[in-house]
Amino acid sequence: MSSGKSSAWVTSADVARHAGVSRSAVSRTFTEGASVAPETRAKVLKSAEALGYQVNMLARSMIQQQSNLVGVVVSGFDNPFLLSLLGPLTHQLALRSQAPLLMDASEPEQLSNSLRQLMQYRISGVILTSGTPPIQLAKEYLRLRIPVAMINREPLLEGVDVINSDNRQGGALAAEVLCRAGARNLVFLNVVTGTLSPSARGAAFAKALAGQVRRGAVKLRQATAGGVSYAHGFEAARQLFAEPSARPDGVFCTNDALACGLIDGARALYGLRVPEDVKVVGFDDIPMAAYEAYALTTFRQDIGALAERAVACLAERMGAPDMPSRTLELPVSLVERRSTQIPSIESTESAKAPVRRRRLVSPPV
Repeated sequence: MSSGKSSAWVTSADVARHAGVSRSAVSRTFTEGASVAPETRAKVLKSAEALGYQVNMLARSMIQQQSNLVGVVVSGFDNPFLLSLLGPLTHQLALRSQAPLLMDASEPEQLSNSLRQLMQYRISGVILTSGTPPIQLAKEYLRLRIPVAMINREPLLEGVDVINSDNRQGGALAAEVLCRAGARNLVFLNVVTGTLSPSARGAAFAKALAGQVRRGAVKLRQATAGGVSYAHGFEAARQLFAEPSARPDGVFCTNDALACGLIDGARALYGLRVPEDVKVVGFDDIPMAAYEAYALTTFRQDIGALAERAVACLAERMGAPDMPSRTLELPVSLVERRSTQIPSIESTESAKAPVRRRRLVSPPV
C-alpha cells in the first residue's frame, strides 16, 4: 500500500512550486552569503522541511566547479595515532560546513593515485597525514588553486602549509628522562620509512646525548623496526634483547605502538621487567599507553590543535592562495608513567630473592 509519498528525491523545483517562489530564490536560500528577502527565506525553509528537501551538493559542485569535500589522506589504518586524528579533523571540517573524503595511501605509489582521484571530486582542499606528494602533482594542485596542508611532514613544497608537533623537543626530553631514570645503554628504535617525525625525534635524541656519549658516560645505538605497529615492536624486542651482554637498559621508541610491542616482547621472550631491567619511552600518548600493563612514559601530541590548525590553514589559503608557505610547530607534553620509574630497593631485592613455595593442604572432607 502506498504511503502517498514519492520515492524520488525532492528537487529545488519542487520546493519552488510548493513555496510559490522562483528556483533562484531556493538556490539563494541555501547558498551561504547570498541575498534573499527574510519572508522568502522563511517560505523556502518551511517548504523544504515539509517536503524533506536536501541540497544536492554533487550537483552544486558541478555548477560551481568546487565541492565542500576536503580530501584526507592517511597511510593505512593500523597506526593508532593517525586514526585518532580523524575524529578532530572531521569535527573541525564540520564546523566549516565541509566533509572529509578519506583516501588510503598505505603504499608510496598509492599517494599519487589518491591525489589524482581527489581532483575528480572538485575538492576544496586536501590534508595529508602521510607521505609527501611528487613535485609535479603538488604544482598541479597549486595551479588549480586547491590548498594543501600537511601534518607532521617535512616542509619541502612551496605554497603548502605544514603543521608539526615539536619532534625535536620530544626527542631531547626523552634522552633526559631515560638518563635521569638511570639508563646508560640506550637505543633509539626507528622505523624503515625515514619520514620527518621519526627522523627528527631520533636526531634530537642523539644530539641531547652527544656529550655523554663522547665522555663514555652512556652508549647509544639505533635499531630499525620493520614498521610502525605493535607486532613490529614485539619482533624488535626479539632482536634487541637476544644477547644478554648487549641488552639496552633504556629504549626510546618512535611511537607508542612500537613501545607497547617492545615491552610485551621483552617480557614474554626474555622475562625482562619494565622498568627494573629496561626503561621504555614512546611517543604519541595513544590510549594503549595508559593501560596498566604498559604504563608507558610518552609524549602527548595535541591532536585537537593539529586538526584545528590544519583546517584553519586550508580556509585561510582558500581566501589567499598565493600567500607564502607556513610551517607551524606545536609543543608536545611529557606524560611520565611507570615505564621509566627508578626501581625501589624493595622491588629490586624482591626480584632477586628466592620464591617461597607454599605446600597446598587439602581441605578437610
